[in-house]
Amino acid sequence: MRRNKITIVGAGNVGATAAHWAAAKELGDVVLMDIIEGMPQGKALDLMEAGPMEGFDANVIGTNGYEETANSDVVIITSGIARKPGMSREDLLKINADIVGSVTEQVVKASPNCFIIVVSNPLDTMTYLAYKVSKFSKNRVMGQAGALDCSRFQCFLGMELNISVEDIKVMLLGGHGDDMVPMPRFSTVNGIPVTELLPKDKIDKIVDRTKKAGGEIVALLKTGSAFYSPSLGAVIMAEAILKNKRRLIPSCAYLDGEYGLKDICFGVPTILGANGIEKIIELKLNDEEQELLKKSSASVAGTIAEMKKLKGMA
Repeated sequence: MRRNKITIVGAGNVGATAAHWAAAKELGDVVLMDIIEGMPQGKALDLMEAGPMEGFDANVIGTNGYEETANSDVVIITSGIARKPGMSREDLLKINADIVGSVTEQVVKASPNCFIIVVSNPLDTMTYLAYKVSKFSKNRVMGQAGALDCSRFQCFLGMELNISVEDIKVMLLGGHGDDMVPMPRFSTVNGIPVTELLPKDKIDKIVDRTKKAGGEIVALLKTGSAFYSPSLGAVIMAEAILKNKRRLIPSCAYLDGEYGLKDICFGVPTILGANGIEKIIELKLNDEEQELLKKSSASVAGTIAEMKKLKGMA
């Protein structure tokens, strides 16, 4: 019986850690691809040598080309660079758009039937680019942000309430960044709304910390950004697809009228299963939530428009 095949493009911290999570979960065989000679091969071999200790049987290989990635079921794209001192936002956007665009073209040639999960930043814009370049149906291309941002929201609520995060379920919408929209009204602790357990000022502080969580880690690390949690977010999405779990996970999805938005990739609640994004859930928002969503979508739409101009896209 054929095992599932998961390709991870980019063998840096996020990509290599995603390979670790995927192998440990035995989601299938893993291909770690990167253009740096020897790096993906070395990290893949290291992971294989960890298998006997942890007891996982996934095969992990590293490669510098796309031949070994052929016929993957899921491809996770982590390629791109982080913004460096002196680099403008426009420079970063163009560099990562060139990388993600090229990677997507190669992925489609090698694995025309795969699902694509984008992790590269700016997340919503890179997901939009991958969707347009791939020419896949919109259920097959998605971005990982909501799983990560929800986990951060859960983490901070658990720390404040001093309870197990297992009992906390949260929801959020919007772009991946400071304009994301955590939704306390739809977030509960074993069915009890968090608004019943914490005063508004504390919830507001947790919401603000969630929005800036990535920057908080960057400031602490000083050289690099988060990788344990973003990589697991992508693998959780892949798991939902490969195992047809039909999990409700906020994902960056292409919208064509949902939430009143068109031609944009944006974070919304999705059902993930064997057909990728099987359904987008439209929540009934109050006026305040609607206004926050409008602000977030305007920010994402602006970056997409900027990218299209840089790439000469219609």
